[in-house]
Amino acid sequence: MKKKCLALALAACMAASMTACGGSKAPETTAAATSAATEKAAEETTTEAEGASEADTTEAAAAAEITTVTEGKLTVATSPDFAPYEFYAIGEDGTPALAGFDMALAQYIADYLGLELEVVTVDFDGVLSELQTKSVDLGMAGLSPDPKREGIMDFSDLYYMGGQSLVTVKANADTYNTFEAINKPEVSVGAQIGSIQMDLATTNSPDADIVALPKVTDIISELLAGKMDAAYIETDVAKSYQKNYPDLEIVMEVPYEMEGSAIGVCKGNEALLAGVNEAIAKALEDGTMEQFIAEANELASGEKYEGLLDDAGNAQSN
Repeated sequence: MKKKCLALALAACMAASMTACGGSKAPETTAAATSAATEKAAEETTTEAEGASEADTTEAAAAAEITTVTEGKLTVATSPDFAPYEFYAIGEDGTPALAGFDMALAQYIADYLGLELEVVTVDFDGVLSELQTKSVDLGMAGLSPDPKREGIMDFSDLYYMGGQSLVTVKANADTYNTFEAINKPEVSVGAQIGSIQMDLATTNSPDADIVALPKVTDIISELLAGKMDAAYIETDVAKSYQKNYPDLEIVMEVPYEMEGSAIGVCKGNEALLAGVNEAIAKALEDGTMEQFIAEANELASGEKYEGLLDDAGNAQSN
């Protein structure tokens, strides 16, 4: 079931690292202390103020051009089963709070654009559907800028470089560690529905018994239970699961020419796309993105829940 939740927890825990940008202010100036410098200072102040005023006008005009699904809000679809990108961090009181560096970046972008963040949580395939129907402004779920998706969304610049891996359990690490070994009808290979990993599975192991599941947590459960032999999982996501489930083993890197994550933007919204790219560039330039990644990895190593919450907003029991 789709749920909408304001990312207030993110704003609270990351307010110190996020900067809201609605427009730059004219630099503050102080009158010259001596009469000899007064005229020159006044001229410089006027020039600076005019320049800042022009910048304010330009940014205000750019902001005015941005339209969103809901006025005043930035609506983002995500699939919270993909730590450290997006997941629920469980607080000391047992309350799940949406977390992950995708969610931190979403809040950062909303602040940058002067909008209120609203997050829609769905399965990964639902993120694509929400964008296709233009029900949301952005899709953030570790999306790879696959050209096959360009018909239903536009892609932002890359904000994170990742990789792809083949994963199994330690007992099978010496058996299922090559494409040749898993590309057999009797070998079950898992991948998330609608994901790049599914494309990798069908490309590199077309003869295997490919099992498509909606959540990465389902794939991990099947691997640990011995019901699945191997699976294609994004590398950092696999590493995150490995911290909680040491029996998991990353056996090989899977070549993929389009490594990296981008944000899916509602098709045709050029002004929003430009604003998103500006925010990404700023977050990468000032080191904010690195901080988001570090914080997300730290949270992901603690108690967490990956999947959709129930109707009462609680983590569902497996």
